[in-house]
Amino acid sequence: MKLLSLPNTKYPARTIISWLWLQWSGNHLQAVLNAAIGIADVALSLAQVWAVKRAIDIAAGNTEGSIYWAVATMATLILGSFAVNIAGVWVRNILGIRAQNRMQQHMLGRIMLSEWHSKSHHHSGDILNRLEFDVSTVVTFLTETIPSTLSTIMMFIGAFACLFAMDHVLAVLLVAIIPLFLAMSKIYMRQMRRLTRLVRDSDSNVQATMQETIQHRMVIKTLEASRDMVARLERTQAQLRKNVVRRTSFSVFSNFILNFGFALGYLIAFLWAAVRMAAGTLTFGGMTAFLQLVNKIQSPARSLTKLAPAFVGVFTAAERLMELEDEPMEQQGDPINMAAPCGLRLDDITYRYEDGTRDVISHLSFDFRPGSCTAILGETGAGKTTLVRMLLSLAKPQRGKISIYNNVEEHALSPLLRCNFVYVPQGNTLMSGTIRDNLLLGKPTATDDEMRDALSRSCADFVFGLPNGLDTRCGEQGGGLSEGQAQRIAIARALLRNRQIMVFDEATSALDGETECRLLRNILAENSHTVIFITHRPAVLEYCTEQLRL
Repeated sequence: MKLLSLPNTKYPARTIISWLWLQWSGNHLQAVLNAAIGIADVALSLAQVWAVKRAIDIAAGNTEGSIYWAVATMATLILGSFAVNIAGVWVRNILGIRAQNRMQQHMLGRIMLSEWHSKSHHHSGDILNRLEFDVSTVVTFLTETIPSTLSTIMMFIGAFACLFAMDHVLAVLLVAIIPLFLAMSKIYMRQMRRLTRLVRDSDSNVQATMQETIQHRMVIKTLEASRDMVARLERTQAQLRKNVVRRTSFSVFSNFILNFGFALGYLIAFLWAAVRMAAGTLTFGGMTAFLQLVNKIQSPARSLTKLAPAFVGVFTAAERLMELEDEPMEQQGDPINMAAPCGLRLDDITYRYEDGTRDVISHLSFDFRPGSCTAILGETGAGKTTLVRMLLSLAKPQRGKISIYNNVEEHALSPLLRCNFVYVPQGNTLMSGTIRDNLLLGKPTATDDEMRDALSRSCADFVFGLPNGLDTRCGEQGGGLSEGQAQRIAIARALLRNRQIMVFDEATSALDGETECRLLRNILAENSHTVIFITHRPAVLEYCTEQLRL
């Protein structure tokens, strides 16, 4: 009886339906075309039943007419069905991928605009799984399943009307069982929704494990932990298999009961038609049409019962996507650009992480004066990275205030003022693509001359000696380049962005001393920028006019 228990769900059905309605608003064209194609297919299908009956009755001598014209009519209707099916394939594939792309773009944009958290609520592999599979499930349901349901209902009504005209008693008996299926659907859907959610979450865990293993394969190899990671994957896959078995068992049991009912109904209809034909109240062509209509009543009914798994799948997918949208949004609006030089003022700020037990930064005050060059120092865990996150408006102090100012105006720091910053984090932060692609992230309109100048200032002249120059391709995380080369390209990207406040987080850690000094002189050649270094490097300290020790 455990399988029949009704589980609680995070969102009520009404909330999920409202969310799905909003998603459907951008896919009207495909839904309407699919509905029109489905209705045309229903009309052609019912017309074929009539054409087959007429041809058989003409051949049997029960009806007058030309057998050639009757067969020609059948052929025309069959060709029409072929054309409708081809049109359906084109609409589903061409418009379907566009709809899926639009929703993925929307969801990714929503994620990127949400507030930053020190501890993400979802693993990146889980998020990718949702953006790929759950988005596909929602789009398919909205643009294909719902329109096909309309045509299915019309097929059911049309076939019922034709059968009712031939034998109203049997027609009523065949549909009388439907309310029983509807009564059972609530238990089925709630239980399948719970089991499907378990399967989808387990699938996300499998993807997350594989993604982390691939991302950190060098570390795993050096730790000789490859077998351990494969064993971890096996454990997550075992849980996935267990959940799939549970869902499949419930589905098989439900389908057996359903198919038994349909099979019994068809046998009753066949016996009824055979008895009538033996009694002379039904022609052979009439019996053929009779059985075809019974099938065309049962086939839509079967399709309608399959809506339950479709609803379960889309409700689960929608719930998982809604969880991504639950993250609060950053402040939205037009960016506030400030004239250089700009400064940053910390006024008694205190910060503690969401799940922390102590203040990482406590009652800190400091003034990064306009045009100054400041080194932020401190031991590991002293709060240097946390302070950078607050300066970039990724985190907010629980107490105190951070202000950005110049000679004319002053504002409390917010995401709308992030446009005044450029940031170079530690490590390799390049993306797959060409060196040009990476540089254009800093300034999408940059010319080749501007990119060459930025590369020269960042001591990345080695790019000019590469066979493909700016069009040299990098692998994931700058694969194919050394750490020092990747750092210098990242700095060139920051110089192209050219904003008033420049923040470098151990951005020269992979450079030799001579290159580092040359790069620092180039960065600090203009006094119009306020520069902040998080560093332990002695060479960097020599170029800084201020120090902040945490």
